[in-house]
Formats: sequence, structure tokens, C-alpha cells
Amino acid sequence: MPRYNQQRAMDRSRGIGMKSLKRLMRYIFSHNRVSLIVVTICIVLSALSSSIATVFLQRLIDNVITPGLTNGFAAVAGQFLSIIVTMAVLYGAGALTTLIYTQIMAVVEQKTLKSIRDDMFEHMETLPIRYFDTHERGSIMSTYTNDTDAVRQLIGQTLPQVTQGAITIAAIFVMMLYYSVWLTLAVLLVLFLMAKVSKKFGGMSTKYMIAQQNSLAKEEGFVEEIMNGQKVVQVFTHEDESKKDFDVLNEQLFKDSEAANKAGNVLMPILGNIGNIMYVLLAIVGAALVAAKAPNLSLTGVDTITAGIIISFLSMSRQMSQTVGQVSSQVAMIAMATGGAERIFEIIDEKPEQDDGYVTLVNANKAADGTITEADHKTNLWAWKHYHKADGTTTYVELKGDVQLVDVDFGYTPDKQVLYDISLYAKPGQKIAFVGATGAGKTTITNLINRFYDIPDGKIRYDGININKIRKPDLRRSLGVVLQDVNLFTGTVIDNIRYGKLDATDEECIAAAKLANADAFITRLPDGYQTMLTGNGSQLSQGQRQLISIARAAVADPPVMILDEATSSIDTRTEALVQQGMDNLMKGRTVFVIAHRLSTVRNADAIMVLDHGRIIERGSHDELIAKKGMYYQLYTGAFELE
Repeated sequence: MPRYNQQRAMDRSRGIGMKSLKRLMRYIFSHNRVSLIVVTICIVLSALSSSIATVFLQRLIDNVITPGLTNGFAAVAGQFLSIIVTMAVLYGAGALTTLIYTQIMAVVEQKTLKSIRDDMFEHMETLPIRYFDTHERGSIMSTYTNDTDAVRQLIGQTLPQVTQGAITIAAIFVMMLYYSVWLTLAVLLVLFLMAKVSKKFGGMSTKYMIAQQNSLAKEEGFVEEIMNGQKVVQVFTHEDESKKDFDVLNEQLFKDSEAANKAGNVLMPILGNIGNIMYVLLAIVGAALVAAKAPNLSLTGVDTITAGIIISFLSMSRQMSQTVGQVSSQVAMIAMATGGAERIFEIIDEKPEQDDGYVTLVNANKAADGTITEADHKTNLWAWKHYHKADGTTTYVELKGDVQLVDVDFGYTPDKQVLYDISLYAKPGQKIAFVGATGAGKTTITNLINRFYDIPDGKIRYDGININKIRKPDLRRSLGVVLQDVNLFTGTVIDNIRYGKLDATDEECIAAAKLANADAFITRLPDGYQTMLTGNGSQLSQGQRQLISIARAAVADPPVMILDEATSSIDTRTEALVQQGMDNLMKGRTVFVIAHRLSTVRNADAIMVLDHGRIIERGSHDELIAKKGMYYQLYTGAFELE
């Protein structure tokens, strides 16, 4: 990349970083305004108390110790006691205010992180399936852990230190000018050098810290992937290969972390040594000025530089160099937090799933003449409430499960079309089966019916209504899905069944389990329906997990079911049990079935044979066998579903 373009990219990155940092600051202040006002007051008092204490050190030397050596300490005892008490009060006030603001900031940081995580998760739940198909889970999880932790360090550690450091440096600088302009000029020369060093090493540290954060996210994503697929790893004896892959990622993390820590750890010692040089320089310059009885340019009214001024300056210079070092060390932390904030806000700003639907699903009553009206209570009848914008009227269409696809084209990306001119219909109660090789487009069709993706061309109608007009939550509430890959959540068995209908009673959940043939094995579990499931139900067999997923779909009692290869990973004996449960579930419903085992779709009303996104054959089992086409070859084993 040309140098000019590199510079433009860096400037753009810094601009984005500053916007994220400013936005994070607004985020912090909007949730903790009163607390931060108290914290700011405490930080100012803490910084001033530690800085002003050096004033009394000068007075202690010039007004107590030096006269005491000449005239005796009895004459200055009262002033000595007054100075000591004042210094003790100042240091005590500093300690107290520091304690107060650190305690408040602990609450502020956790409160802010809670709000960030709440907003991030709440928004994540509005994102389309496409987002999760195109983003690694490990990367998303790293945002919830590493990036939020970087923000936590910024709020709880970096911001207070930088704020207190800036106030302390400003206060010390003013006091230096107050005591001696000449010595202050010497300090400024050294501070200029410290600023140059901080800029160089701070920039290096920032770059490596961000690289470390990215490497850590990749490693965590890999570890999560291997943990989820540990059975596969062991079955195919890929332990050594997994170790090698991990070693590559871990080596990169090691290099980035090593570089980040080298750049970060070298800054403090360098600044500390520069501070020591400043300490020696001030001692030499001050001693020379005292020996030469040089005039003192200051606001104190003291004509010459005294021993007390020099010692006070030495104390202030040491405090200033330490403060500059502490502030400089936070530059990398600010960069890490800024990068973390960018990734957090990327999720929060991600475009949510669009839903322009206005047709809703409502409880309904049906009169003897067939007229449907909306009910204000739970009924056994559902209807589509369709508001017509043209004339302002509202009609009600009974939910039956009539699904039609007309001339549907679709591609997950504009340059790769998946479906071509798909047309089919499923009347209420019909069973439609999709058959075809992997990648033929079977699952894609069901994703379109769910509106996980919207179609650019063609129509999908549900009970005669274009599904683009139906609100997505209402549409999906009318559909039940049983997938090949079962996802069970941490909780009891009955809670996992109730996931299909959150307001379902225990009796409804048990009835659904009986319908799905799951009740028999559930009652044999240690705690029956109250048995706690963890690890995606790892203590259950694949068939048992699938029966629970069928029960979960059954309790929702939808008019349309989508069964996506629900028995393909189950043994033949268990398949009979699962198939019976699905047969119970399918009664009276419109069903779309995707199956590799063609024996499970023989009784389908219509079988669609897909090949490369097109329907090449359609008909009943007997009709397709008689044609002796692709389905015949699949069924007789002349052609494999590859």
C-alpha cells in the first residue's frame, strides 16, 4: 500500500476510534452523571492534596529546620507542629477522597458494563440470521468478554488515573512557577523529552495491544469450536492436528503479547530514568544557583533560591515524573478500550432485521355463518388480522396453513443464485417432501417460508396473504420447526419443552411430550420433567433430545410444521419411535419435510425433487416411481444423495 494511502487509512482509523471513544464517554456519563460529579470532586481534592503537600515541605525546611539549627528548635516548635498537622490533614484528606472515588468508580464501571451488555444482547436478538451465518461465534463472544473487559479497565482504572494525573501535573507546574521560573524551565526541557519518548513507545504499545486483542479473539474462537466438536476430533483422531492449529494461533498470540508487553513495560523504566536525570539536573542547577546567590524569578517574593525551594522542587519533580509515567502507561489501555468499544458499537449499530409486516395473528371467534371476529381472550382459533391501507378496512382470515410459492428466485449473495423459479403449493393438512442432494436448496426453501431471508423475486403466500405483509414474530409463531441439530438450553426438561410456548402450563407440556412419544423416557429420568439439562442435553441420547425438540414444537400447536432432516442422525430403532412422534405431530397440519431417508416420505402428498436449485420432478411416491426419473434412481439406490 502506498505511504499516502497508509496514512489515510491510519487517519480514518483514528477518526473512527475517536468517535467510538466519545460515544463511550457519553454512554458512561448518561448512566452515572451524579456519581461522576462526586468522583470528579474527589479526584480534584485528592490530586491537590498530594501536590500542595510539597509547599509545606519547603516551609518546613526554610522556616523550621534552617532557623532551628541556628536559633534552637524551641523557638520554632509551634510552627513545626502546625506544619506537621497540616500535612497530616492534607494526606489524610487525599487518602479519604481516593477511597471514596475508587469505591464509586467500582459501581460506575459495573453499572456501565451491565448497560452495555444489556444493550448489546438486546440488539443482537434483533439481528437477522444472515449476521450469525457470516460472523464467527468466537469473535462475537470475544466482544462480550475481552472487549467489555478492556472497557472496564478504561472506566475503573484509566480514566481516574489520567484525570488525577492531569490535575496533579497542572498543580505541580503552577507551584513550580510560583517558586522558581528558572528551575521550572529546566523541568520543561526534561518533560519535552519525556513527551517524545511517550509518543514513540506509546504508539508502539498501542499497535501491539490491539494486535494482541485480535489474536486473543481468534484463539478463543478456535478453542470454543474445538470444545463444541470434541467428539468429532476424537473420533477422527485429530488431536495432534488440533494441537498444531492451536499452537499456530497461540504462537501468534505469544508474539503479539510479547511485543505489546515489551513496548508497554519499557516505557515506565525509561521515563523513570529520565525522571532520575531530571532529579539530578535540578539538584545540580539548584545547587549552582544557591552557591552563586543568583536572583530568583518567582511569585514568592523570595529574592534567592533557598535549600527549601530546591528540596521542594526535587520532590515535585519526582512526583511529576512518576505521574507522567503513570499517565503515559495508560495510552495503550485507552487504545485497547477504544478498539473494544468499536467492536461493541459495531454490534449495537448492526442493522436489525427489517420487518415491514402489518398483518398480525390474533385470537378469533367464528360465527355459524363463517364470519370471523377478533377475540379479547384465548380461544382455540387463530386468524390473520389484515388491515387494508387502501380503503382503511380490516379483514380476518382464518389461520389454516395454506402455503404457496410462486416463481421464487433467491441467492444468499447477489452473485450466487441458489433457487430458480420455484413454484409449489401446500394445502392445509398436506405433507410436502423435499428430496435432493446436499446443496440442492431444500433447507433454503424452508428458510424463506420462515422469512429468515427475504426473496428478491417471486411471491410466497400464507393463507392467501403475501408473507412480506405478515409481521415476522406472528409468522414464525404459526410455524413449528424440528431440526436435525437439536439445541437444548440449560434448564429442566419441562422448561425446554415450554420453550415452544412460554405461557404453556405443565399439563400442556406433558401432553405435548406424550404426543411426541417423549413421556416414557422423561418419566424414567432421575427427576422426571424436573431433570436439569446442561451442555445441550449431553446426558441424553440423540433420539431423546430429538423427542424433546418434537415435544417443544408440539406444545406450540402450529398449523404448519417444518421437519428438516429430523431423523437423519438417529439409529433405525430409535427412528421408529421418533417417526411415530412426528406422525402424531403432523396430523391435521401442513407439513414440509426434508429427508435423506426416502422411506420416511413415501406417504407424502407431494414430493419435490430438487437439483441445483430447481424442481426437476414433482408428484406422489407412486407417480415418481412410475416415471423412473431422478426420484426412482434415488429410491432404488441407483443414484446416491451426495
